[in-house]
Amino acid sequence: MIDLKQHIRSLPDFPKPGITFYDIGTLLAHGPAWRETVARLAELVRPLKPDVLIGIESRGFLVAAPLAAMLGTGFVMMRKKGKLPGRTLAYSYDLEYGTDTVEMQEGILHSGQRAILCDDLLATGGTAAATATLVRRAGVDIIHAVFIIELSFLNGRKKLDMPVTSLVSYNE
Repeated sequence: MIDLKQHIRSLPDFPKPGITFYDIGTLLAHGPAWRETVARLAELVRPLKPDVLIGIESRGFLVAAPLAAMLGTGFVMMRKKGKLPGRTLAYSYDLEYGTDTVEMQEGILHSGQRAILCDDLLATGGTAAATATLVRRAGVDIIHAVFIIELSFLNGRKKLDMPVTSLVSYNE
């Protein structure tokens, strides 16, 4: 079994002093480690029998797309405002300093579907919680959320009201 933490680069003081950025670019670049990452997520997700995986912009697309292909499920992109063509549904939420908006294409999800949220990292949980709110407005049941990395010291899972699984956790 590959130690995934050995393939995740830590960049101190990025994007600003005092913040450590956990970069999955090095994980993606290592074929065996990336393949094992997707395989581990598939083992977690397959028994839940989702209809669709929701990838949260933008690294969540890298998680959800190969996983959806492996499982034979649908994949839907949750994007920042103004990035999707056609009519969209939007949800705005508060950040520490200001607001942000997530959007999905209108009609892409259907009432009664079972969905799993996918992203590379769970930090404060704000974007994942906003995504869950918007997806539920379409009548979709969110049955789980999966992440490669969780910054457990930020307590992001407390903002989420569905089961949460992460492959790697950092406590500081």
